[in-house]
Amino acid sequence: MNNLIKITFFVFLLSCGEEINYENNIKADLMFLADDKLEGRKTGTKGEKLAAEYISERFEKLNLSDKGTENYFQDFYFSNSTNPHEEIEFNKAEDKNEIHARNVVGFLDNGGENTIVIGAHYDHLGYGEESSLYFGDDVLIHNGADDNASGTSLLLDLANRLATKNLKSNYLFIAFSGEEMGLLGSNYFLKNPTVSKDEINYMINMDMVGRLNEENKLSVSGVGSAKIFKQIINSNNTQFNLVEFGSSSGFGSSDHASFYYEDIPVLSFFTGQHEDYHKPSDDSDKINFEGIEKISDYIEDIIEELDSAEKLDFIKAEEAKNATPRFKVGLGVMPDYLYDEGGMKISAITSDEKPAGKAGLQKNDIVIKMGDINVIDMMSYMNALSTFKEGDITIIQIKREGKILDFTIKF
Repeated sequence: MNNLIKITFFVFLLSCGEEINYENNIKADLMFLADDKLEGRKTGTKGEKLAAEYISERFEKLNLSDKGTENYFQDFYFSNSTNPHEEIEFNKAEDKNEIHARNVVGFLDNGGENTIVIGAHYDHLGYGEESSLYFGDDVLIHNGADDNASGTSLLLDLANRLATKNLKSNYLFIAFSGEEMGLLGSNYFLKNPTVSKDEINYMINMDMVGRLNEENKLSVSGVGSAKIFKQIINSNNTQFNLVEFGSSSGFGSSDHASFYYEDIPVLSFFTGQHEDYHKPSDDSDKINFEGIEKISDYIEDIIEELDSAEKLDFIKAEEAKNATPRFKVGLGVMPDYLYDEGGMKISAITSDEKPAGKAGLQKNDIVIKMGDINVIDMMSYMNALSTFKEGDITIIQIKREGKILDFTIKF
């Protein structure tokens, strides 16, 4: 950690009254990463580099070996395309017109034949810009306390826990950058791995794990990507109301998907969407720190049980990448991804100017039908939405406080 970062960190901890504990301090890690001084950790910015320096120092204090291309860092360079359908090309040499991003990679070498990747993205949105769901006039820092300082703090906590154990497998801890711009850090790592991909047994991902609710709902994706996963996550669960997010496949919108497409089994943990997602209000005062610790306990138990397992056989689920729905329109809602009682529950209306807001839909409404298609879960909702195009008019049926209501929607 350079002197500027050391001073910034110590002053930060003194200002919030935190005891300095380099080994195990979920709260201090998260609050540092989500502090205004890092200006939202946008990929390619000084705030991202400050966060990367901090994570590398934490890895060093935990006695992890460096496994980047230069010490703990795996730098990559790319041009930010304005076309969302155009694949970004990486370069290995810096160019003044390109964005300089950085993964942080630490290695726990136990001399094993297999290596387990434990990952979380540490980048966020900076001051918002194109990915923000905040529609106010002010330009505000998006600190991303839940997305994904929470996952990064959990990554560091697991590194501390596993470094003290007598384990057979090796563990590669990766803090990815560029996730918010399209899973760039994980994609780059797999194209330029610092360990042999053949050695990777499975990957665990943590993204938005800071809002465990009173019902203890925890989403786990990828349970179908290896035969043993479902048994392991259920047998070690004593506290959580587990929900399979989307499906049992490893497809998703976080870094585990990059590994899934390389035929590597994955598990991804998530405590659910909320109204502060991609907004300046996603701040540390709303984090359930005890919840993060409970999730860390749970993942540690899973890892320990799998530690002596032989190489897992990857299972390709039916939901192939090309089979996912493609949308021409949006409803203007944020789904409750942990709701599993039939239909699609709305956790927030993103804008009064979008179809749902204009029609009068509300938070906590449950969409049960769109046009002629019954909505029984998230996948059927996405399939229904993919059938509409701009200008279409349809009837959406919702359940609100026990009543069935119809609304006319124009896309």
